[in-house]
Amino acid sequence: MAHINLLPWREAKRKEQQKQFLQALGLAALAGVLVVVAAHVAIGRIAENQQARNDLLKQEIRVLDKRIRDIKELEKTKQALLDRMDIIQQLQRSRPVAVHLFDELVTTLPGGLYLTLIKQKGNTLEIRGKAESDARVSSYMSNLERSPWLQDPRLEVIETVKDGRKDSGPVLRSFVLKVDKEMPTTASSEEKRNGS
Repeated sequence: MAHINLLPWREAKRKEQQKQFLQALGLAALAGVLVVVAAHVAIGRIAENQQARNDLLKQEIRVLDKRIRDIKELEKTKQALLDRMDIIQQLQRSRPVAVHLFDELVTTLPGGLYLTLIKQKGNTLEIRGKAESDARVSSYMSNLERSPWLQDPRLEVIETVKDGRKDSGPVLRSFVLKVDKEMPTTASSEEKRNGS
């Protein structure tokens, strides 16, 4: 039988397999590098997109913050205007009060009594005057109590004085009383007028 030496053929086959293995290994390494590069590029694009979205959100947040500040300023302006409107409405409502007060002071005044000073401090009127007797002052206080525009008359001082025009002039009672102003409702003013 003939002897065939297969060693060179096996050696060539092994070298061919090694070459194919190294080529496959090179291709795998190249594919791995390509995958890493592609992943890096993809992640970079995702990061850029997210950064762009973040920048857009920050810009929108700045716009909204400015609008919120504007709204707060408008709220302050609105409140200031409402406060002014309330003051104007109070002034409109209280405009006829002075007329009514003077009218009440005159209509409640009994005979034999006259006023020398009316002074207002806050919601309180200080009334000074002279009367022929204590009963006239008491009558005046009762009339003030029934007034729908005045309430809670309080006698501060009453003293006897001589009329300074003559030595033999009449003896008068000088008085100081305080009374509070009141804005009447129609029902309560009728009740006070009727004495109930």
